Amino acid sequence: MTTIQDVARLARVSVSSVSNALNGKADRMRPDTHARIQDAIRKLGYRPNQAARQLKTGRIPILGLLVPTTANPFFGQLAMAMETYAQQQHGYRVLLCNTHRDKQQEAAMFDDLIAFGVGAVIVVSSLSDEQHIEAAIARGLAVISFDLAVDPNSDARHDYVLPDNVMAGALAAGHLIQQGHKRLAFAMPKGLTFSRRQKIEGFMAAIDQAGAGVSGRVVEGKSATRFGDTELAGLGYELSSSIAALDPRPTGVVTVNDMMAVGLMAGIREQGLTVPQDISIVGMDDLTLSAYTWPPLTSVCMPAAEMSRVMVDRAIQRIGEPGLKAEQFCFTPSLTVRQSVAAPPSSRKKAQPPAADS
Repeated sequence: MTTIQDVARLARVSVSSVSNALNGKADRMRPDTHARIQDAIRKLGYRPNQAARQLKTGRIPILGLLVPTTANPFFGQLAMAMETYAQQQHGYRVLLCNTHRDKQQEAAMFDDLIAFGVGAVIVVSSLSDEQHIEAAIARGLAVISFDLAVDPNSDARHDYVLPDNVMAGALAAGHLIQQGHKRLAFAMPKGLTFSRRQKIEGFMAAIDQAGAGVSGRVVEGKSATRFGDTELAGLGYELSSSIAALDPRPTGVVTVNDMMAVGLMAGIREQGLTVPQDISIVGMDDLTLSAYTWPPLTSVCMPAAEMSRVMVDRAIQRIGEPGLKAEQFCFTPSLTVRQSVAAPPSSRKKAQPPAADS
């Protein structure tokens, strides 16, 4: 049976150095030392005894990740980025749980993670009441909150990581306005989360800045669940009939995320309309699949990889430094332009040259 001492001998380092590498403290050693340790671990096929590590430290090298539902591919994309980085950089795994934005489920999962010896959790939640999070922190759990902003009036004890959702909404609306669209709509499931509210704020701000003649409205889909997280593509599909029936009909639509956009584009085709000739669409998230829809979807890219790295680093840092000052990290989104946006029909008609005399 291979031991930690065997790894230390082969790597020509101390046992404490191997222990640091295994416990996600690679930043405390030289890169060449860490590389020798990892090479020795691979050659010997060493697997640490997790039960023994938990008995010694009270912790296991696993981060919790609570998301509303993995039915939303963006959360799967986020989880994959976190897991890859956590394993490669810190030797940690990620335990993924679905909460359905339910406070009781979140609180119960915190209890389970603490009982399992998990030292830190990253939580995607729209809940403004964070008492259950504060209670978990008081019991020793390090928490990183994603897609919520810190309340300036609160004495926060955990970090907040989020994209600039106001800017995301403004980028999407601004792109449509630049293409000549004057009648815009923002499509979303019924139920306002913090990030949805901010996206609408940015969307409306861009419309206000464009001045007279440009208008925008919010169109909500009726979901079976509270926030519609599991029904996104279906909600987009169903909203297509409502949007097509509006008078006057919007020529440009921003969706709260890419999955709604995918469903909306399919529904618009069922209505006998085309994208982008009749209605232009901009999504948000820039999922991998968005490049392969028809037409390929223009989308606001949320920097998932960069946000994931910060969340993982801060979560592990907080395990070792529980008193670390709470911070907010806000990331800048960008626009990925594809083929789902074109000039509105009225602009194209005006641009057509007059017919030649016969």
